[in-house]
Amino acid sequence: MTTFTITWKVKENEAGLLREFLRLHKNISKSALADIKFTGGELLVNGVPSTVRKSVNTGDEVEVRFPPEEISSHMEPIPMLLDILYEDEHLLLVNKPAGIPTIPSRYQQNGSLAQGVLSYYEQEGIQSTFHAVNRLDKDTSGLVMIAKHRFAHSLLSQQQKIKAIKRTYLAGVEGRFESLSGTVDATIGRNPDSLVERMVTDQGQKAITHFKVLKELAGNSLVSLQLETGRTHQIRVHMAHIGHPLLGDDLYGGQVDLIVRQALHSWQVSFYHPLEEKMMNVEAPLPQDLQHLFGDVAEQ
Repeated sequence: MTTFTITWKVKENEAGLLREFLRLHKNISKSALADIKFTGGELLVNGVPSTVRKSVNTGDEVEVRFPPEEISSHMEPIPMLLDILYEDEHLLLVNKPAGIPTIPSRYQQNGSLAQGVLSYYEQEGIQSTFHAVNRLDKDTSGLVMIAKHRFAHSLLSQQQKIKAIKRTYLAGVEGRFESLSGTVDATIGRNPDSLVERMVTDQGQKAITHFKVLKELAGNSLVSLQLETGRTHQIRVHMAHIGHPLLGDDLYGGQVDLIVRQALHSWQVSFYHPLEEKMMNVEAPLPQDLQHLFGDVAEQ
């Protein structure tokens, strides 16, 4: 049965008990170590099976074999052409097209990105389930980060919690701006009259969006956006709140004659790859419907 394996060389400042090396220096949680011990994983030092009580010295090779991943039984793999922008043994970055959900929902149980990824794993002999680090609305296109195993998902989720993963979105919005950059700081909560819609409300949660105008064309604007918070529909609500609803976003008042979905694209992601130990910058090209409205774009 396939397992994910990671190997590290012990550095001078990391020598000591194997438990401390793994917990303090490699961020493997206590529960993950218990899983390794009891559900089919293994720890090796210089090729020899070891327990967490073993001492490790500078230059030793520590190998962690994680327990086999449980493949999701509630999701059927469905073949799908994936636009893979980056892949290694720990991580997959996919450019999701508009029109497909990230995961199945009660409204659409088949045709999700998750099912396409599971089919890809099946074809490639990768035994894993779908570990999404971020999700996009069905009609939002662009970058989705997917961990190939639980440990990678844990490390990247920790980065997300401390806002170390920087995402930039592109949105086509109505109108022109008086200022070419700015910040929207307005709390967001549920609209009590809707099961789906959110709204700016004093009873909502803190939400901050930074925007920068990249291009103006035919009375509309292409803006880049970065979020300090991650509220549901945050960009859509904030842009509508300041009088610039997203083109195609009929839920929040956007005109629908130019594009058939909300003009929102997850464009760039910048993060530290915790297992390859390097900075990563990945960009998803502007999709055709947004190119049709604004042409090609580069950060100014």
